[in-house]
Amino acid sequence: MNRRLTDWLQGTQGEALRHTESTLLTEALDDCFGWEMLQVGAWGAGRALIAGARTRSQAVVAAQEGPGVDLLARLTQLPIASDSVDCVVLPHTLEFETDPYAVLREVDRVLAGEGKLLVLGFAPFSPWGLRAAATRAGFPPGLRRLLAERRLADWLRVLGYEISGSRHYLHELPWGEPVAPERRLRRGLFYPLPGGAYLLKARKRLHALTPLRPRLRERRRVLGGLTEPSSVNRSHGKP
Repeated sequence: MNRRLTDWLQGTQGEALRHTESTLLTEALDDCFGWEMLQVGAWGAGRALIAGARTRSQAVVAAQEGPGVDLLARLTQLPIASDSVDCVVLPHTLEFETDPYAVLREVDRVLAGEGKLLVLGFAPFSPWGLRAAATRAGFPPGLRRLLAERRLADWLRVLGYEISGSRHYLHELPWGEPVAPERRLRRGLFYPLPGGAYLLKARKRLHALTPLRPRLRERRRVLGGLTEPSSVNRSHGKP
């Protein structure tokens, strides 16, 4: 995580955002069980975002060192066994990576069947998205691109995921002092504009293989133009 982004997340706006997302993830992780949970990409310090996880073990993997990071790795080449993680959280990770689809494919590799995937993203068609598009250095600092919720859902469906829910939040303007936490989570009369961010939740589906039907009779092979006798003919033939 670059220094400018770290400073922003520790500022007034960043701290309010992280608090809001921690509250949302605590609710969303209530039905995520299993042994292993992975947060791919650092977002702030420590494990505040996944503090409400109900798995036996949690870990944070990131491309750069930082407080709370357990494992350093390229996010497109995770040193984790395939189909070994029960839940993965991507906190705006795809928006800061050069190849977000490659990261998503790698996450799909390590996530076990029926595992849960939770993605946080900024909404392009919102005041937050407009400020990000108009800011040369990105907003928050270092942001490379905005990924629309519909596009992300399409990517996940191609990979075989079922979208189980979404939640819009950040109902405030990206200027000035943050509003009250309850207003940030719910759209009200004082903020008729779209939410600045979304939480998308998906489940990795298992695809059962359809077994081939057994042959009703043995197919005779043809060798040199002659039909090879079956085992039935051998047992009843003359010695």
